[in-house]
Amino acid sequence: MNKFIIFCTVLFLVSCKKEEENCNCGRITNDGVDIATNCYWIEIENDCSGNRKTFCIDQDKWWDANAGEDFCITNVSSW
Repeated sequence: MNKFIIFCTVLFLVSCKKEEENCNCGRITNDGVDIATNCYWIEIENDCSGNRKTFCIDQDKWWDANAGEDFCITNVSSW
């Protein structure tokens, strides 16, 4: 019986996969518009590193991106 319990435990541990973090996502901390460059920007705090970075995005996405919400940048892997 002990061998069966050990086997089941080992099987369970081996079959578990660690969920990968998505390091190109984070929480929007600030947003705005730079009229001189026509840049609709959001500042995001990265979920993995805690670093903050500002990104220019198109106006349609900017209208839906609110401070405090999660947002992912698809053309970068991390920052």
